[in-house]
Amino acid sequence: MELKNKKIDEIISFLSLYLHGKENALRLALITFFSKGHLLVEDLPGLGKTTLAIGIAKALGLQFGRIQCTSDLLPTDITGLSIYNKTTQEFEFHPGAIFNNIVLIDEINRATPKTQSALIEGMGEKQTTIERQTYKLPKPFFVIATQNPVEQFGTFPLPESQLDRFMMKISIGYPSKDAERVILQGGSRRGELYTLEPMMTSEEVVAIQDDIKKNVFVSEKILEYTLAIVEATRTSKYLVAGVSTRGALAMIATAKAHAYFQGRDFVVPEDIKELAAYVIPHRVIFKEEYEAIEKKEFVRALLDQVQVPA
Repeated sequence: MELKNKKIDEIISFLSLYLHGKENALRLALITFFSKGHLLVEDLPGLGKTTLAIGIAKALGLQFGRIQCTSDLLPTDITGLSIYNKTTQEFEFHPGAIFNNIVLIDEINRATPKTQSALIEGMGEKQTTIERQTYKLPKPFFVIATQNPVEQFGTFPLPESQLDRFMMKISIGYPSKDAERVILQGGSRRGELYTLEPMMTSEEVVAIQDDIKKNVFVSEKILEYTLAIVEATRTSKYLVAGVSTRGALAMIATAKAHAYFQGRDFVVPEDIKELAAYVIPHRVIFKEEYEAIEKKEFVRALLDQVQVPA
């Protein structure tokens, strides 16, 4: 594991040169990726979401695709469609942007629910069905979706069932004053990312994903701790709905990746606690009278009430 951890650390250090002050968001995105999940980034425009996605794709040597969502975007704009070829007198399938390893879905909540639903099969099953034909998506496959938390005009909020399909929900946030000074002095460097030499191969990437899934140990105590947290959300007087089974699986998967990033082949309670603020909040629904409560603060308070295994 040491060699692979070293490569991941090198990628984080290198991409931090292009994402000043965004190291935490970068690390969380990579944890989600190596957990074989998908990422939702909720933040204001112009804070580096696209740079983050391009940087990860190029550093890992993977194909990158981007979909800019609008209200008139059609499902076939995402998945692709068959076009009649007059020369061969046959229909030929032209794949859409979803047929890439890393797909940036920009402003996902601007697409209609019907178009949003075109992503669900791909995110869950790593395949998509078009005109009764099922096509496997590239391996690995990772969706980074973004949405603006402030501007709500002309948007279609993601339903809870779709939010649950994102392993983590994060925000990038404004850079610090010192980090922004460096950005202003050097200008945008996003164009340089397209010419980066890969720091890994796709085979190495898949091998690390499989290594994390198979070889990072989760003890019975950690499982009980996770179940206790999940149960606490389901029985909370503040919530209508707690964490789903998919959410519990996400807690374990991300904790295993976090342990791997730390050079361990076993999960400790701190792995669960550190990532809970990004895995749980978008999966719980508050009762109407408690909707003003800040979700991340609620999760932190809830974790304080659950006994940590010795």
